[in-house]
Amino acid sequence: MLWEGRYRSCPTQAETYLLACQRYIELNPVRAAMVEHPADYRWSSYRVNAQGEASALITPHALYLALGQDGAGRQSAYRELFRYELEPGLVDQIRRATNGNYLLGSSQFGEQIAAALKRRAVPGKAGRPKRPAVPESGNLL
Repeated sequence: MLWEGRYRSCPTQAETYLLACQRYIELNPVRAAMVEHPADYRWSSYRVNAQGEASALITPHALYLALGQDGAGRQSAYRELFRYELEPGLVDQIRRATNGNYLLGSSQFGEQIAAALKRRAVPGKAGRPKRPAVPESGNLL
């Protein structure tokens, strides 16, 4: 789950979005002009993932571990992910999913999550449902 506040979260399809979400989170202080680089933010996991700083609080995800065969390789690959900013469309997509408590993933992933939760996992259509058409006789069927 990606979390960004007390009650905001979204099921996240790890294979597609996990590393993008980590970048989103670790770049938040940069976007907010609190620091110039994610390593400068005291509470960031960037220093653990990109620079090998030890932390008992962080358990690396399997997708992070797959970035390289050893710590140095993973850290280098992780730093490379931060070479460019996140695409604005991806930032908006992550924010919409998180703020709306909707999933972040493919339609197939959405169907799996909806079935597991037994509720809708994607935004519905805005507005009220349309009224049924009234026949010319004026009587509803």
